[in-house]
Amino acid sequence: MDKKIIYMDHSATTPVDSQVLDEMLPYFTKNYGNPSSIYSIGRESKKAIEDARERVAKAVFAQPREIFFTGSGTEADNWAVKGVAYSNKNKGNHIITTTIEHHAVMHACQYLESDGFEVTYLPVDENGLVSPEQVLEAIKPNTILISIMFANNEIGTIQPIGEIGKIARDKGIYFHTDAVQAIGNIPINVSELNVDLLSISAHKFYGPKGIGALYIRKGVKITSFIHGGAQERGRRASTENVAGIVGLGKAIEIATLNIDDYNKKLIELRDRTIFEIMKKIPFVRLNGHQHKRLPGNVNFSFEFIEGESLLLMLDMKGIAASSGSACTSGSLDPSHVLLSIGLPHEIAHGSLRLSFGKDNTHEDIDQLMKELPVIVERLREMSPLYEKVKRGN
Repeated sequence: MDKKIIYMDHSATTPVDSQVLDEMLPYFTKNYGNPSSIYSIGRESKKAIEDARERVAKAVFAQPREIFFTGSGTEADNWAVKGVAYSNKNKGNHIITTTIEHHAVMHACQYLESDGFEVTYLPVDENGLVSPEQVLEAIKPNTILISIMFANNEIGTIQPIGEIGKIARDKGIYFHTDAVQAIGNIPINVSELNVDLLSISAHKFYGPKGIGALYIRKGVKITSFIHGGAQERGRRASTENVAGIVGLGKAIEIATLNIDDYNKKLIELRDRTIFEIMKKIPFVRLNGHQHKRLPGNVNFSFEFIEGESLLLMLDMKGIAASSGSACTSGSLDPSHVLLSIGLPHEIAHGSLRLSFGKDNTHEDIDQLMKELPVIVERLREMSPLYEKVKRGN
């Protein structure tokens, strides 16, 4: 019999919702026609894509013609950053972003630096926030793009996107936000927020992997991302992933319709977990803003332990979580996000991210709090530094 897994890593990915899967399945076997074909099953596929486009547009208060499907949130980020940079280099070469962006934005900006662009990486405070004043002060006559994530994938901090968007609009500068973690967790209206480009990834809100979208406000000057066909109005060539697009459309519809009830549940689980950990485990630090954070995000650093060992021991107890440390990706460096909020290397290495979803329960928290304090204490017993603290040295 399979061991029950308590899954607490929804910021990494989510299971596909059964309603989403049901809508996708016919497009694998029955309605498999190429959307570019003129016969009936091709037209059916084309209609399904346009229906999904309307659903995505409705979810963020955009127009369907402003939604372009991509292969992932990472692709959407790359397209937004590089596409705007290259299409507007006659106006300037300066980009503003932050030190805590997802690597899809960070690495795209670093690539552009190697090609002659100038990038300002704004620092954040100890809670992971960047201020609108910082953004305003960083603007130069040659600034062409501001790219700041909506909510951080590691520490959950939500940025003042509306205020930053107003600054960008007033200055006539394009504003992109990576909303991969925000969709389904935060109500988003691109017009009210003055957002010009916004990235989406389906698998973060119970849709399939391998499909994303980029909102591009009408009138934004941006280069095509893939050449070779007329798909996505000539901006992103290749035969469409019809089933994936259908899944994205259904998933975002469900996520936005149920957002209030979903958030209420996640906030209860989040706040209880934060309270329990701070009450029962000494030498811990909550990472990210206490209140301006994603509803289901909990991120703690535990002194005197190493995050990867903590994850492995939780996994042995049937609890799936993630760490702020990048060790599991083959790097010995701790998370750039945790370093950016001022954590020293040794504490950043001992971090744990818990991200809750619709199937998590208070019983899951009970089990977590039964296992976590014991595991943390066991790992700390191996640390000579912890022994010194216990002896009062």
